[in-house]
Amino acid sequence: MPPSSFRALSSLLLIPILCLPQLRAAQTTAATGDPVQRLIERYTTDHDTLTSVYTDSLSPTTVERLTRFDADWRQKLAAVPFAALDQEGKADYLLLANHLTREEHARALAATQWKDVAPLLPFASTIFALEDSKRRIESPDGQQIAAQLNAMTASIAAQRRQQEAGLAKGTPSSNNRIVAWRSAGDIDQLREQLHHWFAFYDGYDPAFTWWVAEPYQLTDTSLKDYAAFLREKIAGIPPDNPEKAAAAAATSAPKAEDIVIGTPIGRQQLMADLADEMIPYTPEELIAMAKEQMAWCKQQMLLASHQLGYGDDWHKALEKVKNSYVEPGKQPQLIHDLAIEGEEFAEKNNLVTVPPLAKETWRMDMMTPKRQLENPFFTGGDTISVSYPTSTMTFEQRMMSMRGNNVDFSRATVFHELIPGHWLQEFMMARYRPYRQLFYTGFWIEGNAFYWELVYWDHGFDATPEQRIGALFWQMHRCARIIFSLSFQLGLMTPEQAIDFLVSEVGHERNNAIAEVRRSVDGSYDPLYQCAYMVGAYQFRALHHELVDSGKMTDRQYHDAILHQGAMPVEMLRAILTGQTLTPGFQSSWRFLDEVPKPASAPLSAAAH
Repeated sequence: MPPSSFRALSSLLLIPILCLPQLRAAQTTAATGDPVQRLIERYTTDHDTLTSVYTDSLSPTTVERLTRFDADWRQKLAAVPFAALDQEGKADYLLLANHLTREEHARALAATQWKDVAPLLPFASTIFALEDSKRRIESPDGQQIAAQLNAMTASIAAQRRQQEAGLAKGTPSSNNRIVAWRSAGDIDQLREQLHHWFAFYDGYDPAFTWWVAEPYQLTDTSLKDYAAFLREKIAGIPPDNPEKAAAAAATSAPKAEDIVIGTPIGRQQLMADLADEMIPYTPEELIAMAKEQMAWCKQQMLLASHQLGYGDDWHKALEKVKNSYVEPGKQPQLIHDLAIEGEEFAEKNNLVTVPPLAKETWRMDMMTPKRQLENPFFTGGDTISVSYPTSTMTFEQRMMSMRGNNVDFSRATVFHELIPGHWLQEFMMARYRPYRQLFYTGFWIEGNAFYWELVYWDHGFDATPEQRIGALFWQMHRCARIIFSLSFQLGLMTPEQAIDFLVSEVGHERNNAIAEVRRSVDGSYDPLYQCAYMVGAYQFRALHHELVDSGKMTDRQYHDAILHQGAMPVEMLRAILTGQTLTPGFQSSWRFLDEVPKPASAPLSAAAH
């Protein structure tokens, strides 16, 4: 999990699907002559080099250096004659300018979040200073550093006593719990940074080791214990230590895996993030859209429920589908067979070009039990990571995992993860305009993958009531993601309410709902990431209507063009494909929700199933 106070900036760098080093290494396409492309490639390389040196992301020195770096690059970009650029060059210019703005917004949010936790971490400045000194390769004064570490240990103890005194006065407020949880995460990062600093000198400088080894160990232990205190006593999260956890389990206290904590970013930051994604809608408008689409999904779910003989009790129909899981050990073969079915459907319907090498080279792995706490379903890319029970799980956990990864749920999304979804995206991005990986956005990556689910639905891929229930479950899931994630960020829904919402309105297994909400609110993903699936899909759907339904392009031409252009906010893709006039002061204005075609209802032939 990224450190809480820097998670907004970190989330821009976290790519859950794409392997960026692999893509960067594959930048072998011929130069286009576009001066902005060369700027983007140089910016990316320089940024990677800089962040390999300034690794302590919480440090004011790192923040200042990256701020100055981006300011310098904004000046370089401003020197490019915009009017002389071709359409793609103008788009690249605006994409780089938008990226620099996103970085500014992320640093502003990180600074705001740091103000919350800084009072609990007064010793952080000492760690920052030690790292700065190491970066400058200054000779350490062992005695002086030992004194600094002693003072730091005393500061940690004093801060802990202050927190204990406050705790004795009453139960921590919700805000205090969140700040304590975030502070503990930051302490983990500070502790790791201090460890790397110490290891650099230890044993290589005898005088340093003689003076510093013992004080360092005391400081390290104090940091570890303080982080545990903040998590357990103030944030209320049970300990990871097996003995302590067993003792806590003997009481009525909740289990660690059942507790979800996150920090809402608020409406102002949401609006800034939406602007950075070129989404000209308010959070409230997007929630209203999701609720409308959720109602359509419920109607289709009721139709399938009636076809299965369950009447209006669609939850019973969903239960039937959930119980269609395969026995342990058989899930990898199922996923393989479903993957082949999905890619063959794309080719049979002439929807997109699938290179033979792409079909040959995707891989499969099994997800660890720990990772399944945050990702209860399989994930994709060049490797599809299969989520299924292991022998270390409890009976309840095993049943929830199998039911949540049943045959029809899996069939509806394996192609989302592989072909024509994430793996085909990754494969093509490595070969066409790979420099645009800098503009990675969930609205393109996840939006396009979910868009394929809607395309397959329209083309009759889901033929039986059970298969349609599997597909509808995920469509409802995407609607729910918008509703609960944006509501949480607006401060209108707690994590606990979001979990209940997923269980009652979508039909999630509770453990899976907990994992889903955790990954949405704990900062390991961008605040808009879960919203991006359906919103991005609707952008692609509206653009399909504009270009394909009008006869300007075929399905295959349109879908190939998406992959050849690379990741970016979808409105900029539209500008490229439609030849829209672009200016340096471009502002997002595409009200795409007005142009999205209504989804196809279940085929009439299904009633006879």
